[in-house]
Amino acid sequence: MSEAPAQLSAEAKNALPAHVAIIMDGNGRWAKQRHLPRVEGHRQGVESVRTVIRTAGEIGIKYLTLYAFSAENWNRPKDEVDALMQYLARYLKTEVHELNRSKVRLEAIGQIYRLPEYVQQQLEKTKAALAHNNGLTLILALSYGGRIEIVEAARKIAEKVRQGLIEPGEITPELFAQHLYTGHWPDPDLLIRTSGELRVSNFLLWQISYAEFVVVPTLWPEFRKPQFLAAIEEYAQRHRRFGGL
Repeated sequence: MSEAPAQLSAEAKNALPAHVAIIMDGNGRWAKQRHLPRVEGHRQGVESVRTVIRTAGEIGIKYLTLYAFSAENWNRPKDEVDALMQYLARYLKTEVHELNRSKVRLEAIGQIYRLPEYVQQQLEKTKAALAHNNGLTLILALSYGGRIEIVEAARKIAEKVRQGLIEPGEITPELFAQHLYTGHWPDPDLLIRTSGELRVSNFLLWQISYAEFVVVPTLWPEFRKPQFLAAIEEYAQRHRRFGGL
């Protein structure tokens, strides 16, 4: 990736991705490098979340999906999971003013029912408080797994077939996509992964079929505006062919 810019070039401004998705990786390693508890990495990562949301709104990104908590993350130590849930609830409560000021609308995808009740309640309150906004749509992937999402979509369609609402021959990629968690929004144009890892980690498996990938070595707690703009600049240099020439 090129040197991090202070602001976007004119070329990048004219080729903005409508939808950016981010795998926010590296909180634990950041903390380990500093001999700190893993939860401290998560706490510090919140500032990166705040910065990226603000920057995305400022430059005109329409949709931003953040991989905040995966279905597999439930397998982490209970103390860490409990701390993450507390940070999430606190963030949802304390950021309402900032998100409102930036005209951010909030959505969430995943098995939301698995979240603690107090987190679910705060999530609904925050979504309601931001529902009137028409700026950036922030989509938090919470208790999310791409394979689970695809299976659940298949179940929904199978049930409609059973009820006679859909004929098997009517099942198309477009119809299938409508039954995913993300059926209301366009697929990501750009997928960013921090910390240098080269895998998608069960994230938006259907939706990223034609997304451009930008992997950066920066650990998430150190990912700030310059790194985000550099990823957008790199995206602007890509020629998206969607299987054509």
